[in-house]
Amino acid sequence: MAKVLVETSARHVHLSAEDIKTLFGEGATLTHKKDLSQPGQFACEERVTVVGPKKSIPNVIILGPARPASQVEVSLTDARTLGVAAPVRESGDIAGSGACKLVGPCGEVELSEGVIAAKRHIHLTPADAEEFGVADKEIVSVKIDSNGRSTVFGDVVVRVNPNFAAAMHIDTDESNAACAFGECYGEIIK
Repeated sequence: MAKVLVETSARHVHLSAEDIKTLFGEGATLTHKKDLSQPGQFACEERVTVVGPKKSIPNVIILGPARPASQVEVSLTDARTLGVAAPVRESGDIAGSGACKLVGPCGEVELSEGVIAAKRHIHLTPADAEEFGVADKEIVSVKIDSNGRSTVFGDVVVRVNPNFAAAMHIDTDESNAACAFGECYGEIIK
């Protein structure tokens, strides 16, 4: 039985170097607050407000390091709150996605695209993928047993890279639906 750690990925923002400068000032860099489970990824001290046509969500965490393009990852509930269309996509696939404004202490950035609801996914190293009997870009299901809300998530994309650490990422809506709180593991079903 192939079980993988399940982590909840709450709303967050990835920023380009240019947008970091606009939002936080000339010469600004992201301040490392704490490491995330994926090697080289970290939560930052800096926060922004995400502004949609309906409402705003203040104090949204930024994840580093800087990326080639800015991206906002929200749950579908967050997208409705903001009034933004957020297609379900893999991270980085932002072409034609939702628009919003980001507000920082030194400026604002209008994103004409970049708002997505992240497609549920599993990060694995090549060795992990071999052990679990799955391949990069394969679509699997994952069963999470919880007290009173056991759930099988379908359409889970496997992402394989030597720089990854084994973990499944779901958003807060999905985590709440499955009561996937604290240390939680899911069974990969092919």
